Amino acid sequence: MLAMPSGTLACPDADRQHRLAVRLVDMIPGAATIRVSLSEPKRTWPHPHAIVKDEAGEEMVLGHATVRIAARWTLRVWSEADWTRPHTFNLSDATLTRSDLIAADRGR
Repeated sequence: MLAMPSGTLACPDADRQHRLAVRLVDMIPGAATIRVSLSEPKRTWPHPHAIVKDEAGEEMVLGHATVRIAARWTLRVWSEADWTRPHTFNLSDATLTRSDLIAADRGR
């Protein structure tokens, strides 16, 4: 990311996360969440993978390229995240949460 003369980033991370959410909603109308991981079921090595769900929690059927782009963009915006575990990107508020933590909250 480019830095301004003051040394601060040209755009704060929160802006970047919100812009990504807007772009993904434009690219995948009806999407509410995107579960991103590096473990595509058909591959034995780390590979960007995403599962997109709508507001009702139903998985959306999308093309391979769209799914891969959504996963890569999310991985890039949160490059510091621990991608050994899957994460869920909530498009309504542009937050990223580890998927196992979401499941634990539902169980309580």
